[in-house]
Amino acid sequence: MRIGVLTGGGDCPGLNAVIRAVVRKGVEGHGWEIVGFRNGWQGPVEGLTKPIGLGDVEDILTRGGTILGSSRTNPYKIEGGVDRIREVLAAEGVDALIAIGGEDTLGVAKRLTDDGIGVVGVPKTIDNDLGATDYTFGFDTAVHIATESIDRLRTTAESHHRALVVEVMGRHAGWIALHSGLAGGANVILVPERPFSVEKVVEWVERRFERQYAPIIVVAEGAVPEGGAEVLHSGEKDAFGHVRLGGVGTWLAEEIAERTGQESRAVVLGHTQRGGIPTAYDRVLATRFGLHAVDAVAEGDFGVMVALRGTDIVRVKLSEATAELKTVPLERYAEAEVFFG
Repeated sequence: MRIGVLTGGGDCPGLNAVIRAVVRKGVEGHGWEIVGFRNGWQGPVEGLTKPIGLGDVEDILTRGGTILGSSRTNPYKIEGGVDRIREVLAAEGVDALIAIGGEDTLGVAKRLTDDGIGVVGVPKTIDNDLGATDYTFGFDTAVHIATESIDRLRTTAESHHRALVVEVMGRHAGWIALHSGLAGGANVILVPERPFSVEKVVEWVERRFERQYAPIIVVAEGAVPEGGAEVLHSGEKDAFGHVRLGGVGTWLAEEIAERTGQESRAVVLGHTQRGGIPTAYDRVLATRFGLHAVDAVAEGDFGVMVALRGTDIVRVKLSEATAELKTVPLERYAEAEVFFG
């Protein structure tokens, strides 16, 4: 058999660990040939391929990003895109695809399965917002990076007696903000799941200053003030209809400074959360996902995604995996001394 593998959407620590697991088990366990498709769904649409052997994955376990490249290409937005995928797969002799990605990449995988193309999905997103799996790889690394940044920012905030607003990723789900804020001891955590009151945030900030401490506010990029809207970095939409968010941290820092008279700064962590060496947890989880994805292909069980349930790796239908986003259930954290706005 010849098996194709691709990585779509935003890059993520652990992608290379999945590729490595797929190649090692596919080649050594089944005698398959592995074909890498470059740049997400652009690869099978345009025939951008790269044979991957054992030597190609020997030292990629610790590398961030993806050796295959990525993109937000949507073949269903390209005229004749699905037919071109069929033609490319036939020309390359590829019998099945393993698609590694988040909501958008796996949504395409689900539609391709419905259209008769054999696809197995692997869940990837630093946002941890896929509802069919307890955790996605990349999330743990992103939280570690954000937490370390908060730790570093706290010392400079205390030295200069200023409020620091740390903006982290999280379009519709506040998992990174929640976990990094809890781990970093943030004084205020603002998530997309609940609109926040600027007046209440200012009250908490002033209370912190009164105790001679510098406040740390962690805000997800998709958080919105009461009666307000998301802060857009750009109004342009990508191939999946998403606008680019960013700027709520800067806006909030300016509001705090104006209303309190205290110095306030914003730090946008942005793509630093996606980069660098994956944590041990993400390497292990990504490797397990890759191995189980190969098992699904070997059994001809297409239209599924491998998922973590407790400590077990299971398979769920792609339709379930893409049915809804997993958002933060705020009621579960009601007893914690954490402010959600």
